[in-house]
Amino acid sequence: MTKTSFDLVVVGGGPGGYVAAIRGAQLGMSVALVERAELGGICLNWGCIPTKALLHSATVLRTCREAAHYGVTGAGEARPDLAAMVARSRKVAGRLGQGVAHLMKKNGVTVFAASARLAGSGKLALDNGATLSAKHIILATGARARELPALPVGERIWAYRQALVADAIPASLLVVGAGAIGAEFASFYRAVGAEVTLIDMTPEILPQEDAEISQLARKAFDKQGIRVLTRCAVTASSTTADGVKVTLEQEGRKIEQTFDRVIVAAGIVGNVENLGLEKTRVKVEKTHIVTDGLCRTGEPGVYAIGDVAGAPWLAHKASHEAVLCVEAIAGLPVHAIDPLRIPACTYSYPQVASIGMTEARAREHAARHGGDIRVGKFTFAGNGKAIAMGEDQGLVKTVFDAKSGELLGAHIIHPEASELITGYGVAASLEATEEDLMHTVFAHPTLSETLHESVLAAFGRALHA
Repeated sequence: MTKTSFDLVVVGGGPGGYVAAIRGAQLGMSVALVERAELGGICLNWGCIPTKALLHSATVLRTCREAAHYGVTGAGEARPDLAAMVARSRKVAGRLGQGVAHLMKKNGVTVFAASARLAGSGKLALDNGATLSAKHIILATGARARELPALPVGERIWAYRQALVADAIPASLLVVGAGAIGAEFASFYRAVGAEVTLIDMTPEILPQEDAEISQLARKAFDKQGIRVLTRCAVTASSTTADGVKVTLEQEGRKIEQTFDRVIVAAGIVGNVENLGLEKTRVKVEKTHIVTDGLCRTGEPGVYAIGDVAGAPWLAHKASHEAVLCVEAIAGLPVHAIDPLRIPACTYSYPQVASIGMTEARAREHAARHGGDIRVGKFTFAGNGKAIAMGEDQGLVKTVFDAKSGELLGAHIIHPEASELITGYGVAASLEATEEDLMHTVFAHPTLSETLHESVLAAFGRALHA
């Protein structure tokens, strides 16, 4: 007979949910995980992982086309095989999904393939008729793509799922939304040959990033042939035999154009429906569950983590919240996540990665406290490893408190930005000052030397600028 009473039940098997289940089991709790679809959630199956697999295929394609630059002949005529790229990305996602299933079994987590809703104090009703009871319930139900009334998803208008399994390369593609998801799809489809237009309602692409970095990303996209329109929105669309006829409005000017396909990447909304929240003290704001620093909701014994609990919508934030939430339940000493110590990464070409405050925000922060900041910049054009790789375009930017030397923010644009940002993440977590970073020995030749040089530049000591 299947067990129905647990110390902890986690609803949702994404990077927040399955990590919470593992950590609970490690701490000796009896744990159940309820997942209505695939283990690994959207991130593993339809987000982070398959998109990175496609983007890596684009990187290989780009390298082959530029092979002559590296003294390699015969690869310059490389062509994309979209079906093979998609098949590989699905295989990668499938392999990791099997890995999560193995981890659940290894850690003794009972998995229920079902949907669940709160059904009274400490109880969950599953749609398969079962009822589970638990001392603690963690909601990790994630989020889904935001729908736009002017662009109903269908055969020619895609959300991220359709964009990940396309059966042909669009001749022309409109990407609506220039945040991380939109920028990544724009990069991939441009690399494989589509004529891409990327639009956003904000003044710049990647609007959450430092303004200087966003502007550099836009220039890089322009150079690749991606048409970028900012302060631009879709006001109407109609599907025809030739494609999707779209009306764009940009600062009062209307533009009508037909695209082969459209990708909608205009943000996400939390999965808060059908969870039984209406009869609890759980508070929902703008489709996201309100929690405190330890992931507790207004309902005793009910917690929320990951995308359903609000920004930043990042898988690693969800996993970190999972651990701190479970450890708090277990009575271990924990502290809330500082949002300024959560790195953000966009895997476009080039990649963009950041942590902490933008320069503008840091200046405002310093002004409010009667202080000032120091900003250091170093371009990859001065880095030996970057030149050797043929990837010498990009910038590292660091922002420090002028008086205390505290690292307030770090921003990188480069094809390897996502791998480099962790260096600053460790520094921020350890509360390293500029002196600590300046006296750190960085290996040569490495891309990471740019991190060092940027810190030195903030204090007028750059060696290779």
